[in-house]
Amino acid sequence: MERAVVTATAERSAASGAAPAGRPSGPGAGRGRRMRRAAQPYLHLAPALAAVLLTTVYPLVSALVTSFRHWRLNESTAPGGFVGFEQYQRAFQDDTFFNSVMVTLWFTFVSVVLSVGIGLAIALILNRRGPLNGLTKALLILPFAVAPALKGFSWRFMMNPDHGVYDKMIDSVLPFAADVNWLGEPFWAQMVLVLTEVWGWAPLIALMLLGGLASVPPEVNEAARVDGATAWQRFRHVTFPLLRPLLLIVIFLKAVFSLKLFDQVVTITGGGPGRATETLNFYAYTQGFTFLDIGYASAVSWILVVVLGVIAAGYLVAMNRQEAK
Repeated sequence: MERAVVTATAERSAASGAAPAGRPSGPGAGRGRRMRRAAQPYLHLAPALAAVLLTTVYPLVSALVTSFRHWRLNESTAPGGFVGFEQYQRAFQDDTFFNSVMVTLWFTFVSVVLSVGIGLAIALILNRRGPLNGLTKALLILPFAVAPALKGFSWRFMMNPDHGVYDKMIDSVLPFAADVNWLGEPFWAQMVLVLTEVWGWAPLIALMLLGGLASVPPEVNEAARVDGATAWQRFRHVTFPLLRPLLLIVIFLKAVFSLKLFDQVVTITGGGPGRATETLNFYAYTQGFTFLDIGYASAVSWILVVVLGVIAAGYLVAMNRQEAK
């Protein structure tokens, strides 16, 4: 009986345009509902935003503050007083720091060029129909799936001049390279690091570019073929311009990952021989956790953050210009 009365009341309220009993009505109630609807997306994003703030933004801000303070763990477990830009001035007057910058830039340039070039070549080959294309595409993901530390230890073992598998294979194909100590000579140690990056990244880049090639309308290539364009002309004037936005993304991603190279340096070369493979990230690590100079290590780390920020800004400018065309 009571339920029937409530239902009848609700029906009368609906007929008269009033809000049901028990619910607020009027302009204030409508504004409240609109505010709740507007807040829903932010509430859904809140957990992810909190995770980013705690795990990324807070450590970055903390490192920035530490970079302006004197703090050596072998002197005190707490940060010392503010020293202004002294740590940054020290970095730019340090030859070892500049050596790590040059090693990082050389490694980034060579690994990006080789990884993207080889990845593009693999993508163009696999874009043609073949009996083993499906299996090859599935196998391409395997190198990237290997953990960086495991990849580094494996390459260090395989390039060992006494019992390494790759060293034996190279010696059998190139006998004049039998006396090369791959990890004991500066140039070859750098090249081994580049090869590990190319081995891991080129297949992944090939898969990414294959997705881009699949989006190129076949009619455009067919029209160019009918007009008498060669394969190189079709790639240069048709495929490459359509693939350029994706290539920019790939180059940006690869450059960022190359600039912060760390795992392979630790597991393969340890920064040596000498300082031939000491990247900027590894240099910051040794200053902080070997020499316990946390303040200086934070300053070096923030220099790397600024470099990555400049590259990101350049990428955004390039993408905006690309979209404006």
